[in-house]
Amino acid sequence: MADTTKREIDAVTGAPLHPHEWDGIRELEIPPPRWWVLTYLACVVFALGWWVFYPAWPFIGGYTKGLLGYSTRAELADTMAAVKAAQGPMNSRLASLDYAAIRGQPDLMAFAVAGGRALFGENCAQCHGAGAQGQVGFPNLLDDDWLWGGSYGTLQTTIEHGIRSTVDADTRQSAMPAFGKDGFLTRGQIADLAQYVLALSGRAGDVAAAGRGAPLFAEQCVACHGVGGTGNRALGAPNLADDIWFYGGDATAVTAQIWSPRHGVMPAWSGRLDALAIKKLTLYVHSLGGGE
Repeated sequence: MADTTKREIDAVTGAPLHPHEWDGIRELEIPPPRWWVLTYLACVVFALGWWVFYPAWPFIGGYTKGLLGYSTRAELADTMAAVKAAQGPMNSRLASLDYAAIRGQPDLMAFAVAGGRALFGENCAQCHGAGAQGQVGFPNLLDDDWLWGGSYGTLQTTIEHGIRSTVDADTRQSAMPAFGKDGFLTRGQIADLAQYVLALSGRAGDVAAAGRGAPLFAEQCVACHGVGGTGNRALGAPNLADDIWFYGGDATAVTAQIWSPRHGVMPAWSGRLDALAIKKLTLYVHSLGGGE
């Protein structure tokens, strides 16, 4: 058995060497600094104290409560209750006034818009974007182009009941026929019609095709989109004469929409948010710059 009572001293550091060797590598036997040991022991004592005083160990049916009975859930509930109480007077004013009266009170308007901004971030930004700039298939709320109208009343109705919601009987409904998929028009006719639609906003690439598409538009599309393609808010039919497109404004995208249209869905928030929250959201969306 090797003698371990005597340690070989490292010539460079002057520290004893560990007797074992791994692939020609030997370690120094240097004890950790005192401050490190004391810190480690302090952490152990702190951990033991935490286990005793605070919730720590989970079980199948619960967890250790700790001697202090502390609960982050209870703390959050107390904080939310305090915030709700502090906002009570402003919320009462907001609930009792109509939109015109709210706009006439800058402090109340600022309060409502701030609340609406928070609600928008929680519930709407996933589709409309954090800045409400929209994305393909989801409208930009910063401009003044509205399918159903941009007044306070129409915005509130849209938020409350949604668009094509399956759970709200009063939801906004509109549907564009699938002219190609359902066999109403041939591929050639749809190509001509797409060129005419593009011509309405000055984007047509084939003037002759657009000319052939004009009578098709009059027969198939004017009833909803209007003679000049400017849309119909009562039906939720978009304006085709501007340069704002839900699913793309090139010939391929327009053709695809005519052939087999996509229909977006917006949730009905009346079942998820209370009336005051919807009012705040309405005021916030209207304040973004595109409200009427």
